[in-house]
Amino acid sequence: MNKNSAVYISIVALVVAIAALVACLVCCQRTKPVNVEEALMNNPEMIINALKAQEQKAREEALKKAQALIEENMDALVNGEGLGVMGNPEGEVTIVEFFDFSCHFCHRLYPVLMSVVANNPDVKVVLREMTFLSPVSEYAARAALAAGEQGKYAEVYAALMENDGPLTEAKVDELVVKAGVDLEKMKADMNADKVNNALRATSELAQKLQINAVPTMIINGQIVQTLSESVIQEQVEQARAAK
Repeated sequence: MNKNSAVYISIVALVVAIAALVACLVCCQRTKPVNVEEALMNNPEMIINALKAQEQKAREEALKKAQALIEENMDALVNGEGLGVMGNPEGEVTIVEFFDFSCHFCHRLYPVLMSVVANNPDVKVVLREMTFLSPVSEYAARAALAAGEQGKYAEVYAALMENDGPLTEAKVDELVVKAGVDLEKMKADMNADKVNNALRATSELAQKLQINAVPTMIINGQIVQTLSESVIQEQVEQARAAK
């Protein structure tokens, strides 16, 4: 939603709230004149509450729409050529994470997610690389996916996520070599169709599901944005129970 649309919706919501308030006042005070301006001045919380209710309804409708879209696209979310996978590749419970190698919060989530994987042998994590936070994001994503052609995706993912300083192309190259990757082959594979298709599919899914913030996880058909291990664990257990 763009800024103009948001403003328009807010104005509409305000008009609806005022109309509802006026209708209420007219209904409740049929026997005496109604001074709408005075009523609004004396009871501003009524409009505020109406607006909050309208916003909550809009959020619930957006969430319902997002969950329907997730269900429609679940196969595309969890399956795809060349995708990075952590944990149990055959796991019954799947966590899909949209992340960016340049994202500070994604780096903070990494050890939490790895702890969840270690404590839940039936969990599969499908990693979806976003590339919008910095110029090096795409280079890092392509490097990780290309390293997957050498069976080294997990090692490169871990190396990049455990890096403390800022990433540069040179730093990415240094880390992948330390992770045991053939740098020359990796660079040759970075623009391969498989890598291009994986990044394109992730971008298209993110747009379709209106995922524009990282890290964002999808667990049991639910969008989850948290750094809390207990929250993720709870979602995993709910997903397991739903099987």
